[in-house]
This record gives sequence, structure tokens and C-alpha cells, in this order.
Amino acid sequence: MIYFDNAATGGYKPNLVLDKVVYALKNLNANAGRSGHELSKIGAQMIYDARKKLSQFFNNGQIERVVFTKNCSEALNTAIYGLLKKGDHVITTVFEHNSVLRPLFNLQKKGLITLSIVKPSNKEFITKLDIERVITPNTKLVVVNHASNVTGTLNDVIGIGEFLKDKNVTFLVDGAQSGGHIKIDMQNNFIDVLCLAGHKGLYGIQGSGVLIFNEKTEILDSFQGGTGTETFNSLQPSFYPERLEYGTLNLPAICSLYEGVKYIENGLEIISKTLLDYTEFLILELEKINGVKVFSRKNECGIVSFLLSNMPSSEASETLSSNYGICVRGGYHCAPLMHKFLGTEDSGVIRVSLSPHNTKQELLTFISAINDMVK
Repeated sequence: MIYFDNAATGGYKPNLVLDKVVYALKNLNANAGRSGHELSKIGAQMIYDARKKLSQFFNNGQIERVVFTKNCSEALNTAIYGLLKKGDHVITTVFEHNSVLRPLFNLQKKGLITLSIVKPSNKEFITKLDIERVITPNTKLVVVNHASNVTGTLNDVIGIGEFLKDKNVTFLVDGAQSGGHIKIDMQNNFIDVLCLAGHKGLYGIQGSGVLIFNEKTEILDSFQGGTGTETFNSLQPSFYPERLEYGTLNLPAICSLYEGVKYIENGLEIISKTLLDYTEFLILELEKINGVKVFSRKNECGIVSFLLSNMPSSEASETLSSNYGICVRGGYHCAPLMHKFLGTEDSGVIRVSLSPHNTKQELLTFISAINDMVK
């Protein structure tokens, strides 16, 4: 099979990642940090090392404000529900995934928040001007998707962060598609909260997500449980990360994140350039084919979305799999407002999402398959 569905979950895992996961499963079947024995201590140290590595890589300034979750959706929900209170105004965008939209719509439906959803005034990506025109004195949170999971379009998070830095507004960035593909410096880019999917560009395994925030941001706990600390306190501990982490952590997944970040930290520029080159090549080739409409521009996230004039997106993805052995995703990708913006709410799109470990020959095979299908 040719795997082109990396925006859903990364298909390639480095050997060091796999080896560390196997090591954890074979040798560390103990509850990290919950006991005084050696295995528990080793597990706790590995979790701390992973926190430290992620804190340094994304430059949030505080190791203890790196919180492990099971995926990016949980990280986003934890942040959104833990940041907002009744009467707050929130700004978000048409680019967002349902992991952002559904909790916000839920809070809006309950009458707890007011919500503004912006479109790009330049018709391409969100800028600070789009945020500036709807911001109010009561705005408490701005949530922006760094890179669209539908088209790979990058929003101007650096410009938005610069605009918001002196305002009493929390800036939350959904980095599910950009983490591991593009350099993200939280302090220099004025990002208060960053949510990540460990199993995509960070090369971790499924079950790994991360919520990272800075020292000025306070996120209240939405869930409570065992932490191994303050056992006789009837409330969740007030300090981080225990405030937001409860129960047994996924040690193999956290170990995979540590090795994944180690793998990319010295090669991020090569990863970005490879994906930029691949998407540019694929877009140019697709645009040569009659009956193909492309929605993406070249991007460092490896995403190229398009439609065939003679076949629905879901049928096209099934045909690519069954007839050509190529894995892509057709449909709506959990981003309803993006499809309304694109005008594809009736059809969805075919999404190719690449890894730097794909090859040019695989791209050529894919182009050949599309040529066959349009005929």
C-alpha cells in the first residue's frame, strides 16, 4: 500500500520510536510515579524527560505546564472548558476542526459564552485584521487553527500572536497538523496555549496528545481523579501538571513522543522543505489533468486536497484503495465550516496528506492513477 493519509495519523514511525515503545511495554509495566519501587521511578523519570523535551522544543518556558492527553481533541477540550467562564466572548475561525467547534458551540448553546467566527478577508488565510475587526473588551479567548486539516492552508499565527500580546486575551493555537512540520516557538510567537497530536508530525504512536501553555495562563480542571499526590485533598491538586492529569498515564505513548521529538528536532528544516516540494509537485501535476479541481497551495504540512468532476470524493478514495492500493481520505475531515467556505459541503474533498518519507515514485504512481480515474 502507498500511504497518503498522514494528516489522520502518521504512517511512518522511526525505529527509535518503535524500540522505545516496545521497551516500555516489555520492561515498564508499572504505574509511573505512583510507587517507590525502581520501575515506578524509571517511568516517572521518562515522563519528566518527555515533558522537558517538549517544553524546550516548543519553548513554553515551564516544564510542568506540559500536560499529556490521549489526543489533540482531548487537549483542545481540556483547554477550552478550563479557560472559559460565563459571559466570555470567544473568537474562532471557519478553518477549525470539530474538536474546537463542538465544545464552543456547546458552551454557546448553554448561554455561557458569545462566539464570533471569522472568515479570511483575503479569501485565503486568517490574519490579525480578521481578529481585530471582531474583538471586544469582553473577548477572553482566540482559537486559531495553525494549519487547515482540509487544505494545509497556514493561518498567520505569528501576526495574530503579535496583535494579541498586550491584550488580556488568551491565544490558543491548534497545532494538530503543523506540529513537527513547522517551527513553533510559543514565547517568540506569543502563543499562550498550544494543542498537539503526537501521532502525526511528531512521530508518536496513537494515544499521544499534548497540551502546552505558558506561565501566565491558568486552566481549571474539568475532570478529577488520582494523581499520586495530595491524597487527602478532596479537590484536584491546584498545581500543574497534576491539576490536568488524572489516572494512569500512557507511558508507551509518552516515550514515543520523547523519541519522536528527538528525531525531528535537528531535521525540521529538511522535513518542511521536503513537504513543500512534494505538495508543489503534486499540485502542478494535478492541475494539468482535465476534470480535477485543486483546493490547496503548496504547504509544509504535506496536504493537497482536490475533487474529480466525474466521481464523489468518498467513491474516489475507495477506488484509489481497492484498485490502486493508495490510501487517501475522502469526505469532510470533521471541518464543516471549512467546507462551507470552500463550497464543498455537498461533495467533500479528496485529501492527500504526505510524509517526508514518501517517495517521488509514489507521487508519480498516484498521478497515474488519477489520470486513469478521470478517463
